Amino acid sequence: MMKGALSDVTKAIGNTPIVKLNKVGAHLAPHVELYAKLEYMNPGGSVKDRIGCYMLEKAEREGRIKPGGTIIEATSGNTGMGLAITAAVKGYKCIFVMADKQSEEKRIALRSVGAQVVICPTKVEPEDPRSYYSVANRLAEETPNSLYMRQYWNPDNPEAHFVHTGPEIWEQTGGELDAIVVAAGTGGTLVGSSRYLKSKNPAIKVVGVDPVGSIYYDLFHTGKWPKPHSYYVEGFGEDFMPSTMDLKAMDDCVQVNDKESFTMARRLIRDEGLLCGGSSGSAVAGALKFAERIARERKELAAAGHPVGEPFKVLVIICDSSSRYLSKFLNDEWLKDAGLIDRGDTSGVVEDILQKHRDEVISASPDDALGSVIDRMKKHGISQLPVVEPRRLVGLVSEVQVLNALVKGEATMKSPVGPLATLDEAAVVERDTALATLSQHFARGKVAVVVDRSGEGGHDLSVVSLLTKIDLIEHMLK
Repeated sequence: MMKGALSDVTKAIGNTPIVKLNKVGAHLAPHVELYAKLEYMNPGGSVKDRIGCYMLEKAEREGRIKPGGTIIEATSGNTGMGLAITAAVKGYKCIFVMADKQSEEKRIALRSVGAQVVICPTKVEPEDPRSYYSVANRLAEETPNSLYMRQYWNPDNPEAHFVHTGPEIWEQTGGELDAIVVAAGTGGTLVGSSRYLKSKNPAIKVVGVDPVGSIYYDLFHTGKWPKPHSYYVEGFGEDFMPSTMDLKAMDDCVQVNDKESFTMARRLIRDEGLLCGGSSGSAVAGALKFAERIARERKELAAAGHPVGEPFKVLVIICDSSSRYLSKFLNDEWLKDAGLIDRGDTSGVVEDILQKHRDEVISASPDDALGSVIDRMKKHGISQLPVVEPRRLVGLVSEVQVLNALVKGEATMKSPVGPLATLDEAAVVERDTALATLSQHFARGKVAVVVDRSGEGGHDLSVVSLLTKIDLIEHMLK
């Protein structure tokens, strides 16, 4: 065999480079440095090459797949390609089940390596027989000598990153790492890398990034299940809880919207020369929100005369390649059709509204009697208020909820208000939440509950304000 050559393409997986983000992160200096690990330089074009190869080779060793068998997977495309290139080397057939929101480029790429691609509707519940999870299950039952890889439930998924990705990052950085930021999907990259890196240094912060419409952000910060809805960015976020995800592996979770994701991805391509996909834009947009918070804290400490030491080093995982999205976010016409190019001025962040919106927040505690809550609403002329405990938002309660409970005999004027509080109509946002995200929440009939976070890991919440559509409208008019 030729000296220096690899025995096959699977041996080229991993050892992806880390580069500094110089323009995107320039405003963070001198307090924070931002770095990117270029996972799109794997042979299949994404971080999912790692689990594709690892899961399949482990299944072989354990006898769960026989020669000539068929690999089946529900995928947004990248895990499919990771499995497909390994399957091509080893002689397996592949059937991949995808949601219809995934790009045509992904379908073409998978078919080019001989895979059969089955398309399912996006806007159905996970347990719906038409969902891509259900269809993959059915195909696995119907196909002889097949193996459903089940990346959302397969412990080999996070294990691959514990065994390979985490150690690789630790070695490449020499342990000089303060935080890692990962777009949260199945949880494999986030959980596996987190567990390894924290075993080496528990002080390393692990930050998940979640798209508006997914469940992780609300679950992490409030412990309450939000109602998920569809979004355009591909490859991360979920509408159910995979067993491969562990929210305790995160120290923080940041939320981004479609516009922030695609704008940042295009900027990374243009300004940093990183040929990355939309979820990579999401990860970097989320990393910036986290890093800007750290930079502000360090700037304040330095101004007060406290030493801050070396720059805080943040590493963000660049998930996949721009080549899979030529017809999507890299196409201006597609962005216009998706409503992701401005038709009105929704630039800025929530703090811009708060500067002119300083009303006192009227709230209640869970044990307050309904009668006193009604009196508070009448006195201040409000129709809803937040129910809070120390360091935690319980939910919102409205006059309609109170009235219905009283009319139905489910409560009395002396009943505690806590059981009526719900987050169903609430969107938890922060001062640095983009106004475009706020607009998306309002379009779905939500009330924005603005919170400040404090304490270890930012888990302690305090309510700053309630914002509604009219507040955004007034801001835009001004």
